Amino acid sequence: MNSASKFRALLKSEAFIVSPGVYDGYSIRLVEAAGFKTACTSGAALSNSLLGVPDIGVMGLAENVNHCRNLARSVSIPLTADADTGYGNPVNVFHTVRLFEEAGVAGVNLEDQVSPKRCGHMPGKDVVSEAEMVKKIEAACLARRNDDFVIIARTDSLALEGIEGAIKRAKAYAAAGADMLFPDAVRTEDDIKRIVDAAGIPVSVNMGFGIRARPTTPLIPLPRLKELGVKRISLPRMLPAAAIHAMQQALSVMQEVIATGEPADRPDLLVGIEDIMKLMDYENMRALEKRLTTFD
Repeated sequence: MNSASKFRALLKSEAFIVSPGVYDGYSIRLVEAAGFKTACTSGAALSNSLLGVPDIGVMGLAENVNHCRNLARSVSIPLTADADTGYGNPVNVFHTVRLFEEAGVAGVNLEDQVSPKRCGHMPGKDVVSEAEMVKKIEAACLARRNDDFVIIARTDSLALEGIEGAIKRAKAYAAAGADMLFPDAVRTEDDIKRIVDAAGIPVSVNMGFGIRARPTTPLIPLPRLKELGVKRISLPRMLPAAAIHAMQQALSVMQEVIATGEPADRPDLLVGIEDIMKLMDYENMRALEKRLTTFD
């Protein structure tokens, strides 16, 4: 099966899907090696790591698609991509979906924020009209060549229009053809339950850091989320936050080495070169070299 078909099969299964957010070759290979069945890109993590800027709509379509292509082809598990607002009106969304599908991802998030968008957990965001977002979803469904390619409709309306507005949009987006609903920045179990009951399609919840609470994302036990009817959780901030923490620790130790002149051997902070080579599959690369080249 291709990537989209694999993800579609997960949606149809009884499985509760946990999808870590990834942003580079290391992170997506680690997710696959850890046994997760799928991964998702975080638009914030890509914007932060690739461009060094906040998630405020600076990253462009080509940058996003090209990076997602590299991520998708490096693993066998399906990857869903964060396509932000679709980079324009419904006609732009049509072409955006075509490009992401050609890049080999399994599906895309499309959000109902105005452009330029903001991280869904930042103040100052706004949403387009329900009618405009419905047309974007229709355009996305029309654009895909493989019906298994998943259209994930994200709504940021909860913070602006309350639960009733979010429920109204959930119903409209599902009727427009969305395969999954992604209400961002949900704060209570009651809101989650009401949206799940209203949507009529699978619902994905952003659990943020996953193993650390933040004000806009309560840490709800996974069995409880499944009980509420949630199909998937995404963890967009977990791996970037873990990487930042680890890099800060290593740099701090290196500063001590510089100050004292004493070397430090810290296998508790760093993996070895053999671990990197295993993760990046150097063994198969060497086997291919042996088969296809004339040197030993």
